[in-house]
Amino acid sequence: MKTSTKITSIVIIFFLIIATVIIGRTMIGNHFKKKFSKRPPPGIIVTTTQERIFENIVSTYGTAAPIQTQSFKIEKYEILSPINFNQKVKKGDIIANLKNRKIIAQFNGVIGKREFSEDIEVSKSSILINLEDTSSIYCDVDIPEIFVPFIKVGLPVDIKFSGYKDKIYKGEVDSIASRISEDTRALATRIKMNNTSGEILPGSFLEISIKYNVRNVLSAPDTSTIVEGENVFIYRVDEKNKVTKTKVMLGDRYLGFVEILDGLNNGDKIVAEGIKKVRPNLTIRPIVKGTKNKQGNSSWGKKDKSKKTEEKKGKFDWLKNIFKKSEKEK
Repeated sequence: MKTSTKITSIVIIFFLIIATVIIGRTMIGNHFKKKFSKRPPPGIIVTTTQERIFENIVSTYGTAAPIQTQSFKIEKYEILSPINFNQKVKKGDIIANLKNRKIIAQFNGVIGKREFSEDIEVSKSSILINLEDTSSIYCDVDIPEIFVPFIKVGLPVDIKFSGYKDKIYKGEVDSIASRISEDTRALATRIKMNNTSGEILPGSFLEISIKYNVRNVLSAPDTSTIVEGENVFIYRVDEKNKVTKTKVMLGDRYLGFVEILDGLNNGDKIVAEGIKKVRPNLTIRPIVKGTKNKQGNSSWGKKDKSKKTEEKKGKFDWLKNIFKKSEKEK
């Protein structure tokens, strides 16, 4: 009987220990679960969908040429007075005063000089004078035939010149050829631009960007898209700051934005950055894109330093009081 009683007691104690451990673990787990469930929603950068200018571009290159040019061959012995090269002249001004004649400018322009090649005998006694009107510059380029249906007279053009790398000049398509070249399989196109500043010199190498299919469409940042196989999704944020995974149809990408063809409306609030931190039906704390997140406004994870300093001061206040009393008694 005594042996069976001991065994029973041991079994009971064993089960009590196991029950205590289980209850303790459950209580500790509930405590931490309750504690960490109080965390505020994560701060996520959001923005709104809005209409933006999109455009397709054909890029090519060419050489700058003056809108008008006129050349004169002059014998050096005929020149009566020095010619002012690289100077602007107006229509009707005298370009060169020669023995038997005077060369008159037929249009406004700049006087330039070009020597004959050294292997030609006449180069020692003759020069060529150029009168160039650089107030407008044209550039002839070849457009691949795949883009021919989109090229029209009057299309806007962006022009870059290596001498001014950060500057973009504006031009337009002035004219196009009537047929495609059989040799190059391209369409000859002339680009024209205003050059009253005189910054672009004839002969300069130009980078040409012809814009077509310019349109104002709904857009979103390309950082907000989620690609899953053949489908694309964007997290939309509702009035209660809860996110919904929304399927969208995209068009072109342009300057960091994507064209939204279907799935969203103008003005919808969406997640712009940090999509890896977001999951469907999650409540977030929206941070408007372009504004700084002021961490000082949040009290989460911060300890009340003021209370601690007050407590530390309070511990030694009694010593200060004793010294103050002794000094008064003296």
